Amino acid sequence: MKMLLSVEFPPEPFNSLVRSGKVGEIIGRILESIKPETAYFSEKDGKRGGIFVVDVKTSSDVPFFAEPFFLIFQATCKFRILMSPEDLQKAGLDQLGKKWSEEPPINIDEKGSLDAIV
Repeated sequence: MKMLLSVEFPPEPFNSLVRSGKVGEIIGRILESIKPETAYFSEKDGKRGGIFVVDVKTSSDVPFFAEPFFLIFQATCKFRILMSPEDLQKAGLDQLGKKWSEEPPINIDEKGSLDAIV
């Protein structure tokens, strides 16, 4: 399953690795290992970031992709499932829309209680 791996790098140890001239080689090794379909580096909320499209076959593959970033950079990693236009067409949205539009809308009162609007 294609997933978007978003990585946020804290200033350290990234800054120290830049200063020592090692960061490029380390990132190259990680990319060689995880083999992303695509990789981009950018700023995210004022910090260094990376965005990678990876093929996650099972949930047990997640550490394979995340641990290099965790262990080397103390980074934050987030995974999001991706759908292609073809995947979205296979999702059965028409049937889901029909099924769930038959349900009454839900109302949340000021106390946080849920009531169906009839």
